[in-house]
Amino acid sequence: MGSLGMNTTLARTILVGFIREEVRKVGLSRAVLGLSGGIDSALVAFLAAEALGPENVRAIIMPYRTSNPESEAHARLAAEQLGIGHEVIEITPMVDAYFARYPDADNMRRGNKMARERMTILYDHSAARSALVLGTSNKTELLLGYGTLYGDMASALNPIGDIYKSQVWQLSEAVGVPRVIIDKKPSADLWAGQTDEQELGFTYREVDELLYHMIDLRYSRDELLAKGFGAEFIDKIQAKVQNSHFKRRLPVIAKVSNRTIDRDFRYSRDWGK
Repeated sequence: MGSLGMNTTLARTILVGFIREEVRKVGLSRAVLGLSGGIDSALVAFLAAEALGPENVRAIIMPYRTSNPESEAHARLAAEQLGIGHEVIEITPMVDAYFARYPDADNMRRGNKMARERMTILYDHSAARSALVLGTSNKTELLLGYGTLYGDMASALNPIGDIYKSQVWQLSEAVGVPRVIIDKKPSADLWAGQTDEQELGFTYREVDELLYHMIDLRYSRDELLAKGFGAEFIDKIQAKVQNSHFKRRLPVIAKVSNRTIDRDFRYSRDWGK
């Protein structure tokens, strides 16, 4: 990968330590996550099991009626290999009950509803088990806004939000994620036949190289062009990053006092501990 190559041993140490420290510093010992059968959630499950012990990680598998059966099978495979507790909760009844009122809703609305339904389930298990919800969105998805606000983008902490999809593949190999999960085409599995790269219109490896130079190295447009990236591609990705920025920020609070939350009243998550 060249510029996106990573020291997987170091990254593994950092991320395992991050999960262990961030969970324990707020007085907890357990974590819960949605296991989709895809590589991102599988990697987070592997890191969490190493950080907290398999007995302290709970995976929830949440298929919809149009989900590929392979997804559930792969989620079970990862959970069983790790020895973490897991259960399947079908979200079809809840989602379909809502859209019975709006039968003309498009795939985007339905996909957003599924993602948010899954997150409400995870936060319920968080409360029931005194466990923090782990996020599974990678850096590529977060920068492109390729996720559902308060759905799959919601979490208490996210171990992989600063590593690109290309690096997720590298780290997954290093920690032992099953090969069948690593090799399959990335998909949010929101409707039959959906794949991420088909929906986005470019491959993760292509966009990761551009994002790395655009965001991490802060290349100007002229420098990106000189590097060999196409003008249309640069502009398309720059627009996606800018237009989705609201998803990466907490809700904007109108300032009317001396100390406004997240503006002037800013402390670390474990403030006062």
